[in-house]
Amino acid sequence: MSVRHSGIGMTSQRTRLRMIERLRAQGIADEVVLTIMGAVPRHIFVEEALASRAYEDVALPINYGQTISNPWVVARMSELLRANASLTKVLEIGTGCGYQTAILAQIAKKVYSIERIGPLLTRTRIRLQELQIRNIHLKHADGMLGLAEAGPFDGIIITAVTAHVPTPLLEQLEVGGRMVLPKGTQKQNLCVIERTAQGYVETVLEEVNFVPLLAGVVKK
Repeated sequence: MSVRHSGIGMTSQRTRLRMIERLRAQGIADEVVLTIMGAVPRHIFVEEALASRAYEDVALPINYGQTISNPWVVARMSELLRANASLTKVLEIGTGCGYQTAILAQIAKKVYSIERIGPLLTRTRIRLQELQIRNIHLKHADGMLGLAEAGPFDGIIITAVTAHVPTPLLEQLEVGGRMVLPKGTQKQNLCVIERTAQGYVETVLEEVNFVPLLAGVVKK
């Protein structure tokens, strides 16, 4: 990835390093993920008016009723998905602004990402092209259906909350693979679902807050 948006002041390397130090203090231990997050310019994934807050530990609006997750959530989900091992093929449900996608592109050989909101994906596609990320495949589609033609995947990440994991996504997770997602209704928790030869094993982790996973597509 070639990053040409170095920035000054609020977007400086010093600002990013402060974010990384905070993530370490919050328990993120995967140095590969931390290094990548220190290199990806988060400020270009938010609206210009909010760029000064890009490296704060907050979720920020990105239009169309969506948000960019706070840095800790992105780091934690990436760390859980990677599990200290290389990933071959990852499916992301909910491209959003593309920040998590850009992180995933550095920890997996191939990333397939689905976004249901057409205008949001159009903007994100341009942004990711500007960063010259070559190993991602974006699709405007219903994320609940997954992407069977590209599967199975050794990693699946869902960036919206659901009470029940859609069956197609479980089926597209290969044996030995893992899925990371927020799960719940009133209370949401990060969950890791691992597929074994015998079935699926779910681990419930930290409490989080995400927008809901929705079916269908939005064209305009």
